[in-house]
Amino acid sequence: MSDKSKNTPETLEKSGFSRRGFLGASALTGAAVAATAFGGAVMSRETWAAAVKDAQQKIHVAPGELDDYYGFWSGGHQGEVRVVGVPSMRELMRIPVFNVDSATGWGLTNESRHIMGESAKFLNGDCHHPHISMTDGKYDGKYLFINDKANSRVARIRLDIMKCDKMLTVPNVQAIHGLRLQKVPHTKYVFANAEFVIPHPNDGSNFDLQAESAYTMFNVIDAEKMEMAFQVIVDGNLDNTDADYTGKYAASTCYNSEKATDLGGMMRNERDWVVVYNIPRIEAAIKAGKFSTVGDSKVPVVDGRAGSEFTRYIPVPKNPHGCNTSSDGKYFIAAGKLSPTVTMIEIAKLDDLFDDKLKDPRDVVAAEPELGLGPLHTTFDGRGNAYTTLFIDSQVVKWNMAEAVRAYNGEKVNYIKQKLDVQYQPGHLHASLTETSEADGKWLVALCKFSKDRFLPTGPLHPENDQLIDISGDEMKLVHDGPTYAEPHDCILARRDQIKPQKIWKRDDPFFAPTVERAKKDGINLETDNKVIRDGNKVRVYMTSMAPTYGMTEFTVKQGDEVTVTITNIDQIEDVSHGFVMTNHGASMEISPQQTASITFTADKPGLHWYYCSWFCHALHMEMVGRMLVEPA
Repeated sequence: MSDKSKNTPETLEKSGFSRRGFLGASALTGAAVAATAFGGAVMSRETWAAAVKDAQQKIHVAPGELDDYYGFWSGGHQGEVRVVGVPSMRELMRIPVFNVDSATGWGLTNESRHIMGESAKFLNGDCHHPHISMTDGKYDGKYLFINDKANSRVARIRLDIMKCDKMLTVPNVQAIHGLRLQKVPHTKYVFANAEFVIPHPNDGSNFDLQAESAYTMFNVIDAEKMEMAFQVIVDGNLDNTDADYTGKYAASTCYNSEKATDLGGMMRNERDWVVVYNIPRIEAAIKAGKFSTVGDSKVPVVDGRAGSEFTRYIPVPKNPHGCNTSSDGKYFIAAGKLSPTVTMIEIAKLDDLFDDKLKDPRDVVAAEPELGLGPLHTTFDGRGNAYTTLFIDSQVVKWNMAEAVRAYNGEKVNYIKQKLDVQYQPGHLHASLTETSEADGKWLVALCKFSKDRFLPTGPLHPENDQLIDISGDEMKLVHDGPTYAEPHDCILARRDQIKPQKIWKRDDPFFAPTVERAKKDGINLETDNKVIRDGNKVRVYMTSMAPTYGMTEFTVKQGDEVTVTITNIDQIEDVSHGFVMTNHGASMEISPQQTASITFTADKPGLHWYYCSWFCHALHMEMVGRMLVEPA
């Protein structure tokens, strides 16, 4: 055994050293070796410590001060979106989307169930990719879109109120995974990949996935209407997607070109592909009526399989994963996953590819730099550098795109600038403003799938680890570990001036417009009336709330009645949110200042039932209660 092999983490651990101890002891040595290997100077222990201390001071946000960035994290298996301040990494809020949330009543209230539509029957979600709407390649702070892989949905969050206001179940497909937005001239479209190949019709009459009638689709959604615009049939399983800075092209990574159902079969081909979509061509075809439909859906569908005028298939190493557009607009970058490389596709050459001036689709490949083991996703600093996660190596690698192209063309140049250990197995990563033309190269978040020894043990289910990295200088510096629950998956960062939330609700907000319309039909003034409307076995209870009391503290119904309680919070001071919980009836909701909210339940138990305010609103909060009297049937 060589001296080098004796010093592996595994060997030292068996000798009584922990992995944590090994990493701590070797960090300075590793940094020195890396600096030497990549042409940098070796840092002394004192210099390194001073640099880390300087970086840590940057993340400190003192009491009363505000973060520089809003971070929006997908909530993974929780089905929510989490709002995090950056650089403090403090969690500010959770926005329920595909989940049921008893604090706000999301999934319980009539307003939320109206937004969720028929899919309100699902109690789970698996959200992956949050993205903010843009105008001219910059975040406009209007909407955030998020996917639900589990139930094939896409949702929209209004960032002025930080509530989901629209939700769409995508027809004809299963498992919406990759999601990105059109960047210019504005976010007209949401691009969403359906991952899995299914037979059409999927009615049990045929299970042959090799048949021509078995495929998946690239889905395009009208961002304002939150309705399907069109779908594109493609070859292979769709993974991740992104759009260019001209509004003309979108691209998706595709794996399982084999259409296999087993692991070995999905890795059989040496190459899969990136499929590029020509959006204007597809729009023109649909306008001319050159489309079909699938099943009962009326959504226009075009065939974009190999040979189509609407798409081009660019071979890349097998089972590619991430697809990211460089912030300078020059490249689609596809990460190899099972290859140590990423593929840089030159967007400027796509016109020639679609016009058949290039015979070999690989002619649009500008470079294919080798980065390390398990490249998954890439982000950018706006200074010509890219950062890619290496899942197997547990590293983030910083590399220069222009130098990678030069090396691909035969020059002897070292395009890799630094490799930074992260803990452990990073998936997505995201740099500040990286998806826009304003990428500022200040912060990078690495979302690590494993945390192992980084935090206090919590039983067999471990938290994951979001790590904040300072990329403002020549070297990456890890400055913060943050435990996270149930696979947040991805995040996005916007400057705080780009997001402009309301502090209290506007009374004419469309979020609760259906409830307001119902009240008008009942002749109710929501700001003043406290009244019970009886319509057979349907009872509608209208009341106001103003700290510390409800406008109605008692009402009577009969056993078996369907009861709808509608409350309008007439407080006008921010922070004075009220809640409504009907004990032992599974009913709870939030009513923030000037908001109207409603919830429906069945009064199935005779007797006296208390309701109370669940959001601490006043010194006499505990006294903010009322009673529902249920007479026996």
